[in-house]
Amino acid sequence: MEVTQVLLNAQSIDGTVRKNAEESLKQFQEQNLPGFLLSLSGELANEEKPVETRKLAGLILKNALDAKEEHRKFELVQRWLSLDGNAKSQIKASLLTTLSSIVSDARSTASQAIAKVAGIELPQKQWPELIGSLLSNVNQQPAHAKQATLGTLGYLCEEVPPNVIDQDQVNKILTAVVQGMSASEVNTDVRLAATRALYNAIGFAQANFINDMERDYLMRVVCEATLSPESRIRQAAFECLVSISSTYYEKLAAYIQDIFNITVKAVREDEEPVALQAIEFWSSICDEEIDILEEFGVDFTGDSDITCFYFIKQALPALVPMLLETLLKQEEDQDQDEGAWNIAMAGGTCLGLVARTVGDDIVPFVVPFIEENIQKSDWRQREAATYAFGSILEGPSPEKLIPLVNVALNFMLSALTKDPSSHVKDTTAWALGRIFEFLHGSAVGSTVITQENCQQLVTVLLQSMNDTPNVAEKACGALYFLAQGYEEVGPSSPLTPFFQEIVQSLLTVTHREDAGESRLRTAAYETLNEVVRCSTDETAPLVLQLVPVIMMELHNTLEGQNLSSDGREKQSELQGLLCGCLQVIIQKLGSSESTKYVFMQFADQVMGLFLRVFACRSATVHEEAMLAIGALAYATGPDFAKYMPEFYRYLEMGLQNFEEYQVCAVTVGVVGDICRALEEKIVPYCDGIMTQLLKNLSSNQLNRSVKPPIFSCFGDIALAVGEYFEKYLMWAMSALQRAAELSTHVAGDDELIEYTNSLRNGILEAYSGIFQGFKNSAKTQLLIPYAPHILQFLDGIYMEKDMDDVVMKTAIGVLGDLADTLGSHAGSLIQQSLSSKDFLNECLSSEDLMIKESAEWAKLAISRAISV
Repeated sequence: MEVTQVLLNAQSIDGTVRKNAEESLKQFQEQNLPGFLLSLSGELANEEKPVETRKLAGLILKNALDAKEEHRKFELVQRWLSLDGNAKSQIKASLLTTLSSIVSDARSTASQAIAKVAGIELPQKQWPELIGSLLSNVNQQPAHAKQATLGTLGYLCEEVPPNVIDQDQVNKILTAVVQGMSASEVNTDVRLAATRALYNAIGFAQANFINDMERDYLMRVVCEATLSPESRIRQAAFECLVSISSTYYEKLAAYIQDIFNITVKAVREDEEPVALQAIEFWSSICDEEIDILEEFGVDFTGDSDITCFYFIKQALPALVPMLLETLLKQEEDQDQDEGAWNIAMAGGTCLGLVARTVGDDIVPFVVPFIEENIQKSDWRQREAATYAFGSILEGPSPEKLIPLVNVALNFMLSALTKDPSSHVKDTTAWALGRIFEFLHGSAVGSTVITQENCQQLVTVLLQSMNDTPNVAEKACGALYFLAQGYEEVGPSSPLTPFFQEIVQSLLTVTHREDAGESRLRTAAYETLNEVVRCSTDETAPLVLQLVPVIMMELHNTLEGQNLSSDGREKQSELQGLLCGCLQVIIQKLGSSESTKYVFMQFADQVMGLFLRVFACRSATVHEEAMLAIGALAYATGPDFAKYMPEFYRYLEMGLQNFEEYQVCAVTVGVVGDICRALEEKIVPYCDGIMTQLLKNLSSNQLNRSVKPPIFSCFGDIALAVGEYFEKYLMWAMSALQRAAELSTHVAGDDELIEYTNSLRNGILEAYSGIFQGFKNSAKTQLLIPYAPHILQFLDGIYMEKDMDDVVMKTAIGVLGDLADTLGSHAGSLIQQSLSSKDFLNECLSSEDLMIKESAEWAKLAISRAISV
């Protein structure tokens, strides 16, 4: 097969030619994988071939080694490892030769492919000579090959976990990289590649950062690189500093003054990409200090292993003025551009983080800037003052902020309606939203909103909803937090008199011609949902009147036929927003008996609409409609059974949707809602549901995050159908046992521990539902053989000491369920268990009331079981 021509054809503008070429490549790969990969690596290495075919060959080769989806990645890794050894050696040799190609695209593609192979082979103790041969390349090659080799070392550090490379090789890599960065290196491309490689290698340098001399040397090289004449090198060097600040925060004290000086210079004088990274350094330090102070609370005493150096607090007098200057460097059109990011936005973001880090201490540094600029004739000064004010509203205490807000509020309301600049209005509406978010609501003692100013606030916000889309979107956001603050006000809300007008204004916004800009339509529906969710019983009749209105809107989206793909996407997005809105309305009306009764007149029509939405079949809608059906099931209770014959196939489709795993997870949750609504009426559908759930558990293609909710769902089903669950018991219990074994003895990062805890909680919820479902039935003895394993599981997670509060509450509940359902059969087993007694005592003395209550109930159940 003449691979060059096929690769050229695969890039042809003629669709048919392109399609045929893609088909040929696919067949070649399926029929002869080693030959396919060899010809690609040969094409990439061949200097006589066209640049575009070499580049594509390298790209296909790289994609044959890695994929985003976990299960696909695993398959590709296994596939590479099982390839013939000779073929692999030839491919790797071709890739290494390509690093010295004169074509830069070929070199960079080869670099990435080598790193992908290394990511597979080094952890398996294969290709041990790779790092040695790359290092010898760095020293002898012409500049372009040196640059490619340093790039490869950088990519390699990105692909390979740090524990795979031994310290001696790490030292050699760092030495090569640092030499490439030094000022004595004349070639700019080499210095840039070396600086970027260091960025990827920082996680490997733990031992080097512990050693004072080596750390000093590394820090000196990085700081020197921030002064390079080439701006891309300066930017990359600041990126290294940002990474060092989060990885080695505790080692920075000796350098912080020098770093401050170079960041100030960069922020004031350098090009924007460099200045942005210099600000990012301080944002990163804030993140570190916020984490440390949150973890150790106010009583921070300098725990032995983690210290807070209060870098931000010490830098305040110099840092805040620098950040305030950046706020005046706005771009003309940044409000309209959703992805905008510039120095003013970075400075404001950092200022907000500083406020969260130091609290009240920031206020005196910022207030003079606000007072000086808020009334200036230049919009930039007014906007910067407003942005500064909005940025410091989270962090300082309400006592410190409320007096300032009381002075500013009227001024801001007038700016929102009268300021000639759209920028100023946009930022003012955003800042009002922040006031309502942080200084209004039951959690804040005194509030800035009174009966007197509430009407004026609502009037101004509703007026602003007619402004340009970006201002209107921020006004919706402010109204959202205003409504949220009244969530727990009791029977009457200050917003009640304006409810009708607010809802009407929001619906009007959703019909604006330009509602597609600046996320305006989405924001209006989100705000409408929040206004409904936080409304009180007084406005229930008005919420009921909203049902036919939203139903009509949803009905209208179903009428449009033969839409373009763009039209279909918009239709699907709108259906998602409307289903979301109906979900909130159903939850609201379903929460009290009187409104629920009146709502039932609409139930059939609403369900009919949801089924029609499914028939248009698109993933996003599917998810929102599924959630809304869950709310409907909860509200209609046993009556929901009449919808099951028609709805069941969509439920099954949702459970089978592995690709869009969020849809699958949502559907699993809805199965739980339906079980609670239908109880034993779910029985006719259980075979299908349980079969699919067990299939999902055994699949390695389904994202792991869906597995914990599937286990909880077993509990929901067992609780609904009682002893009828017997026919699934053996299968469910063996799946639970396998998962239980996997979820003990887990060592890993925070993310893995968090996942493990959600898995444990799912398993425990299943056990709890099964035990409660079988309670008082003639078949409880079926559960006795499983009790020892469950107690062993509880012992295991207790001994590991890494369960969170949620798991603790569920676990102690399961111990109680076991005793409660099995009685004397469980009594003796619990007495023999290793840790039940300690676990129970620990929970009884817990400060968490929920855990304590569960434990008291469990203690009672256990003492009954033991005394029998």
